[in-house]
Amino acid sequence: MINVNDFKTGITIKLEGNIFQVIEFQHVKPGKGAAFVRTKLKNLRTGATIEHTFNSAIKVETARIDKRDMQFLYSMGDTYHFMSMEDYSQIELNKKALGDDAKYLKENINVTIISYEGEILGLNLPDKIEMQVIKTEPAVKGNTTSSVMKDATLETGMEIKVPIFIDEGETIVVSTKDGSYVSRA
Repeated sequence: MINVNDFKTGITIKLEGNIFQVIEFQHVKPGKGAAFVRTKLKNLRTGATIEHTFNSAIKVETARIDKRDMQFLYSMGDTYHFMSMEDYSQIELNKKALGDDAKYLKENINVTIISYEGEILGLNLPDKIEMQVIKTEPAVKGNTTSSVMKDATLETGMEIKVPIFIDEGETIVVSTKDGSYVSRA
């Protein structure tokens, strides 16, 4: 159990049967009435973000989250296979459990699998990933404006906007936060 006054960004708590991570918190001491803690919490099962206010005298149960470094091996249909880097054991995850993170997975990429009491909650990807452009339109001669973007399909099937000077076969760096082009590799 932890008192809400001891919250820190990133801790995980159990609340109303769900597992939440504290994203933001603010201690509020109004001139009149009792002090309280205003928080922004991320549901680790659904990914939804909620705002919740706690009375400052409340204690909540902490949730122990396990993190394992694993390597993505391959996918077969909607099943994704990962291998532990410590003991070489393998696990399988369904595409539904991975959500949007599945479009960033390519063979041999290292990720961190997050679980709670054996239940897989998701995975942490690196901030940036190198991917190869497999399909894009050729650059139009004379169109030299630096802000011109075009569609590109990457090796995982993901589609993003890239600058006009990027050609098929090039390797680029993609942000996993928002799926945007960062730079050439």
